Amino acid sequence: MTALDRLRNRIDLVNVPFTDRGSRLLVFRRGDELSVRLAERWEKWEREVGHYRQRPPILEHLTIIAPDGQPVPFEVEAYPHLVRLQTALGAFHWLFIDPESILVTLPAGGFGFSFDVRAERGSADRRGAALHGKRNVAYTTNASIRRNELLSVGEGLFHVNLTLESSEADVLLLNITPRMGYNRSLPIAAAAIEEARSRWQAWFDAAPPVLEKYQDQYLYAWWVMRAGLLNTRYFFTREALVPSKIHYVGVWHWDQFFHAIAYRHVDARLAEDQIRIILDHQRENGMLPDAIHDEGLVTHLTKPVDADVTKPPLAAWTALKLYEKTLRIDFLEEIYEPLVRWHNWWVENSVNWNGLCEYRHPFSSGLDDSPLWDEGMPVVAPDLNTYLCLQQESLARIAELIGLPGDAVRFREGADQLASLMMTQLWDEEKGCFNALHDNQPVGCFTPFHLLPLWTGRFTQTVVDRLIAHLTNPTEFWPNWPIPTVSVSDPKFDPLQMWRGPTWVNINYLFIEALNRVGQYDLARQLRSKTLELLMQQNDIYEYYNPLDATRPPKAAPIFGWSSAVFIDLAIQETQDSQSQPAGAQLESR
Repeated sequence: MTALDRLRNRIDLVNVPFTDRGSRLLVFRRGDELSVRLAERWEKWEREVGHYRQRPPILEHLTIIAPDGQPVPFEVEAYPHLVRLQTALGAFHWLFIDPESILVTLPAGGFGFSFDVRAERGSADRRGAALHGKRNVAYTTNASIRRNELLSVGEGLFHVNLTLESSEADVLLLNITPRMGYNRSLPIAAAAIEEARSRWQAWFDAAPPVLEKYQDQYLYAWWVMRAGLLNTRYFFTREALVPSKIHYVGVWHWDQFFHAIAYRHVDARLAEDQIRIILDHQRENGMLPDAIHDEGLVTHLTKPVDADVTKPPLAAWTALKLYEKTLRIDFLEEIYEPLVRWHNWWVENSVNWNGLCEYRHPFSSGLDDSPLWDEGMPVVAPDLNTYLCLQQESLARIAELIGLPGDAVRFREGADQLASLMMTQLWDEEKGCFNALHDNQPVGCFTPFHLLPLWTGRFTQTVVDRLIAHLTNPTEFWPNWPIPTVSVSDPKFDPLQMWRGPTWVNINYLFIEALNRVGQYDLARQLRSKTLELLMQQNDIYEYYNPLDATRPPKAAPIFGWSSAVFIDLAIQETQDSQSQPAGAQLESR
């Protein structure tokens, strides 16, 4: 069975849209109607049509019409490359021929289409019509047109009635574009289907093999990783994966690091571009933006506090992981100096009086609504200083690889000093964890980020043991589906609210690496296995999960990028270990 066959009907068009690599078009179904939504923020349009998550589709209420004028019911059979609408009139196949164009193959016979288009003006012609608006829409066919009506039914809205007499192999092409020029060139249907199939099959064929028990979700994760890519436009300087094409349309800095870790297994350049798109927008002072959208950057926010906003410093760690897989030294040469400027920005702009670094905006942590920030900002956080310690280690290794031994010594010494400061300033002997501090007082909540300095590998066995005792305590961070982002026994634990309790698998990924680093190989394997099992509890792959029962919290985004990326990398690890390594032999570099 091919990968395409194994994914049959995983794309249901109700919760999971039909889309393709680079495309901003999302095809959804409601009953016997189809619609096309745009995966675009375009904030200048919000005053007219609302927030991009709620705004109406650009094309909607698309219905197949029988010769007697009645709507035709259809059954859907969906694959990554093609959606088949089976009707009493025959089969209509939908597929992408480019990011802005959807081809519909037509059965022989008479039928029609009825749909609405958001446009400001339009005109019909002998092959279809061209409509102009915020996004331009054209439909084109080589079938015989019996009726072609464009009716203005409200400000910025047209209704289309199209009746056709089709021969075998005739097609209808929908082109939805921000450009002045339309694509109205009709391909040969059979060739277009084969090209779409080949593109998707080549993507799946490039992925390393995994154990059979992971195979179906693994292929779905790779579908997310390809279908969720957006093409370049304005500030979106590289092809990049968005966190969720439905829910988060843009690049959010630290998401790209996890995306890159998965892409390194199939496409080195694509993996590297997930970092390059961030570095493309580095500010003169070295800061990297929080997020990148088509129309601009997020670098400063006034809520909940007024401050610059970025994301955790994990770029060098990620770059080194890419190098260890691809051995592309030129990439390290290219990004080393921007990464050094990025590290220096943190040191120069966020250092606290105690010599450690602090978050000055909660969103810079990536843990937007964590109770770590409930008592106010800034917060000297164990996770931030752990990341900076790991970043200096990674920069030291990169410096060695590109022939800068002096820099390597300096960064290693910096990592040692930072770990020493964490021990003297943040370690709480009574609690057995590292405190987060606001106004030099411990913040009153307990999260796994209080344990994350474990990852540095620089503390005594006594400290390590106490951290692991918390991590593996079922009443704290080891419930049915670890690791909750707030201790289960903490009064602020909420298994449904983002960073206030749910399990985020990217955080699990960091702890798996931390456990391997301190020699806790069996425990790392347990957490890896539990994380993979968690991600297989639902058909889709979500932003975060309820740690008590593995269900999807109501606001968790679907078709989620970094969760898919984590599943991919952990499934590959699990497979490689099962095939070749005895217990305890995992490499520390993971």
